[in-house]
Amino acid sequence: MARKPTVGLVGWRGMVGSVLLERMRLEGDFERIEPVFFSTSRAGEPAPDIGRPVPPVGDAYDVEALRRLDVVVSCQGGEWTSAMYPALRRAGWKGYFVDAASTLRMHDESVLVLDPLNRARIDEALARGARDFIGANCTVSLMLMAVHGLLVRGWVEWISTMTYQAASGAGARAVRELVAQMRAIGQAASAALDDPACGALELDRAVSAAMADASFPRAELGVPLAASLIPWIDRAVEDGRTREEWKGHVEAHKLLGLDPPVPIDGICVRVGAMRCHSQGLTIKLRRPVPLDEVEAAIASAHPWVRLVPNEREATLERLTPAAVAGTLDIAIGRLHRLRMGPEYVGAFTCGDQLLWGAAEPLRRMVRILAGAL
Repeated sequence: MARKPTVGLVGWRGMVGSVLLERMRLEGDFERIEPVFFSTSRAGEPAPDIGRPVPPVGDAYDVEALRRLDVVVSCQGGEWTSAMYPALRRAGWKGYFVDAASTLRMHDESVLVLDPLNRARIDEALARGARDFIGANCTVSLMLMAVHGLLVRGWVEWISTMTYQAASGAGARAVRELVAQMRAIGQAASAALDDPACGALELDRAVSAAMADASFPRAELGVPLAASLIPWIDRAVEDGRTREEWKGHVEAHKLLGLDPPVPIDGICVRVGAMRCHSQGLTIKLRRPVPLDEVEAAIASAHPWVRLVPNEREATLERLTPAAVAGTLDIAIGRLHRLRMGPEYVGAFTCGDQLLWGAAEPLRRMVRILAGAL
């Protein structure tokens, strides 16, 4: 586009949308586009401060207003996409749809976006006239960012991934409930905690009693997450998997076009981290590759991967949600051979799912459409 594209932003008040706006401000993206903000509930109010005048917030259900735009970027969620995407296309809109929701991911005409890994596929899609560019599942994107150096060389036969997914992956209400659970536990256990003579078992009983109490916050998550975990994310699909686990294989292959196929499977678990998804990986290589070559391939894949030495101090300082939250770093460490054989490698990775797992691929896709990346 020779001129600045008009870009409508929907869902900018939620967790992913807020991170997207923060990144766009920081990177100067609003100087490269003509932004228009839309809301499902705040139409007519002033737009957020982006350092330049913009029109008041529009109605996110106004097809006529949306169809005048070159690009629509949505972080509003699948319900809005399911209603408004077909309405826009029926109205004759030929613009670009950039979406964080999973609704359109597996549509034949959709292109999954993670440009540090699949820029060539994005460019090919643009050249053939593709119009739908969708962010991939956050856990899948973070896993691929961590091990792309191995995948691109064709070294990987299969990957088993066991995830440790933060509460923020379930949305803002889940985050609030996690903190409310923490508060309830802290209040219930405060007397025992303040008593130096109190034993660990008594403290444990106080925590367990709080979690079992009928007043314990659980409306959003259904069960305790604080001081616990939830080994089930999303709905059940075939062969005993959850939909979150199913995405690991199918979205990775759609995003990268892996050939030959690389089976990817495992178990997805929600843990009490606020932000950042972590994954324990078992990787079977097609042949024994020296560990230093494995490390070099991972470390050189792209500018955001951070190889952490398999040492205690480095691991504790650099390979945790607390260390990577709010950064674009994709940390991967604990790399070592496994007992199963010389072609088996273990690894642990951690990344901020609100950044590379959600907002950042959308932000960069808008830059690509504006001809600036």
